Amino acid sequence: MIEHNHKITISDPTLRDGNHAVGHQLSAEQIAAYCKAADSAGVPIVEVGHGNGLGASSLQLGESKTPDHIVLKTARTNLSTSKLGVHIIPGFATIERDLKPALELGVDVVRVAAHCTEADICERHISFSRSKGVEVWGCLMMSHMISPALLLEQARKMESYGAEGIIFMDSSGHYLPDDVQQRVELLSAELCIAVGFHAHNNLGMAIANSITAAEAGATLLDGCARGFGAGAGNAQLEVLVAVLERLGYLTGIDLYKILDAADLAEQILLQETPSISSVSVVSGMAGVFSGFIKPVSRIAKEFNVDSRDIFFELGRRKVVAGQEDIILEVAKELSQSIGQGRQ
Repeated sequence: MIEHNHKITISDPTLRDGNHAVGHQLSAEQIAAYCKAADSAGVPIVEVGHGNGLGASSLQLGESKTPDHIVLKTARTNLSTSKLGVHIIPGFATIERDLKPALELGVDVVRVAAHCTEADICERHISFSRSKGVEVWGCLMMSHMISPALLLEQARKMESYGAEGIIFMDSSGHYLPDDVQQRVELLSAELCIAVGFHAHNNLGMAIANSITAAEAGATLLDGCARGFGAGAGNAQLEVLVAVLERLGYLTGIDLYKILDAADLAEQILLQETPSISSVSVVSGMAGVFSGFIKPVSRIAKEFNVDSRDIFFELGRRKVVAGQEDIILEVAKELSQSIGQGRQ
């Protein structure tokens, strides 16, 4: 095991990943209130925006209640010590329409994300952000879908484009601690930049996996207040901070104040506290994006099929975010096969 660095930087995507859980309907008032609380607690980075990042508001992915520029202005006004972060996926976000205005509004940290095999699409966004002097991280989503060696290959591309760190994302909550340890140790040993980890909780492993990442050499971890995020939610921020403190890591976050921020989040942000439902477990087992839970559940009822069967079939087809149309295709096929079986 790699000897760990006792300082861990926490990035808080409550106001970005959490937006998935409420259909991207967070208001400016909610954003302002949570930013104040997170800033007071000393959270290093507060990430805001549509669940799929800048420029992603659309009929297919869900329309935001609050436009990007209002989200960014509101957050910037209410963050004095915390850095303002954004998540961008090339294809949803363009440099001219989305990234340039965001930087002009005071974004400090840009996280450029792509599916784990598509780092190539990030080159322009990463290099442009670096040229503007902001902090830039590369994010590899759905990272369980490729081997550690291939993950390293993609991470090296992002490093060559100018990324100052790599975050690999367990977008479906599929990993177990050994999976995380292998990847962090390999990336930490082979890259010259920092390594971070973003956990989801479909199998109840988000905190354990995050701690494993820290022990193996990761220096940046993501966590959301009350676990507020897609599907079963993310690593629960206040729990993560408490466990790291028990283990002797330094986060710079005030424990009481982050507990207060989590209480506030539960009161003003969450429609319901994230929990591990039966469908969430299957989503994690199948390795399918957590954000598919709501559409899968809805379509399963419409076609009178088992949502668990849909998830396992989506997993076999290696479906990723943006391919929501395949849910309908799978449901139709399952419904037809059931009908044929009854004949």
